Amino acid sequence: MPRILVLHGPNLNTLGKREPEHYGSETLEDVNKRLVEKGRKWGCQVDTFQSNIEGELINQIHSSVDTYDAIIINPGAYTHYSYAIFDAIGAISVPVIEVHISNIHTREPFRHTSVIAPACKGQIVGFGTKSYDLALLAVREWLEGE
Repeated sequence: MPRILVLHGPNLNTLGKREPEHYGSETLEDVNKRLVEKGRKWGCQVDTFQSNIEGELINQIHSSVDTYDAIIINPGAYTHYSYAIFDAIGAISVPVIEVHISNIHTREPFRHTSVIAPACKGQIVGFGTKSYDLALLAVREWLEGE
């Protein structure tokens, strides 16, 4: 059974409360529950982890080797400046898909650049919390095509 790790970066624990015009009203617990259920239906195990601490996200990325077949990550604000997360992704062989709830390319100029994206297999942005579902589908399709 394929195993997929979903990593949520800083402030994503405030989903449903923080800036609903950008992030919607669904909570992180709602998103995680949906992804775990969808994964189960598709024959995948989905594990989730959220941290506001960069090093904890990096530790999860490092420990994914030999445990997970893919990672879906929403690095939050770390997207725009964390070369440490970029390096962590580059140090592993596990494919990573970057996800954002809002379309970072249509928001404030500082959000337009992702320093993480070049280390990732792909990027999905702007579909609300369904961006995670689309990433899960992409991982599933990619793993089936191996």
